[in-house]
Amino acid sequence: MEYKKSVIKNWALEDRPREKLLNHGTHNLSDTELLAILLGSGTRNSSAVDLARQILESANNNLHQLGKLGISELKQIKGIGETKALMLLSALELGRRRTQSESAQKPKINSSKDVFNLLHPILGDLPHEEFWILILNRSNQVVDKTRISQGGISGTVIDTRIILRNAIEKLASGIILCHNHPSGNTEPSEPDKKITQKIQSAANFMEINVLDHIIIADKHFYSFADEGIL
Repeated sequence: MEYKKSVIKNWALEDRPREKLLNHGTHNLSDTELLAILLGSGTRNSSAVDLARQILESANNNLHQLGKLGISELKQIKGIGETKALMLLSALELGRRRTQSESAQKPKINSSKDVFNLLHPILGDLPHEEFWILILNRSNQVVDKTRISQGGISGTVIDTRIILRNAIEKLASGIILCHNHPSGNTEPSEPDKKITQKIQSAANFMEINVLDHIIIADKHFYSFADEGIL
């Protein structure tokens, strides 16, 4: 539905985002309307809906891309000050944490897709590289997930000893390695392959299986196990 630039209180009741939410529920509101409710107010010349539309347009109307914007980028949008920027970042972070929330039962890994679904909410939007491991028991249930290191946009330092220490302390039967490529390229680099082999050799000595190494790049991933190189 197209809205003219006007004060929301002058709209018909059935067109106002808050009233629509109260009467019809959240599922009946557009992304723009939900964002407008979160903003609470617009500017002197634009309604909250107009401002919400500008925010979404800055992210190509893609909520996934919106989640990648930082406070400085949000503040470049006319009408978004520090308070509104922080509010938006907080809401987006709550959305990520909801996705990450685990049920009382330990998640079980049956495929590389399961690993992607578990760690993508953590790694998918990051502008820098991070290296994580999943620690599994004999039933392939995730006992713990741990960040090993954080680096820059093109790499991060990985210490095999830290990985093994975490695995041994949690009595791991197997581990899965995972890191992200902010560039969007899922293909493993030569250093990626070498560190995977190094960790695998060290883990085998401790009778711990390295089951896979997943590279997450935006909405896609690469699995060493699926590609037969692990």
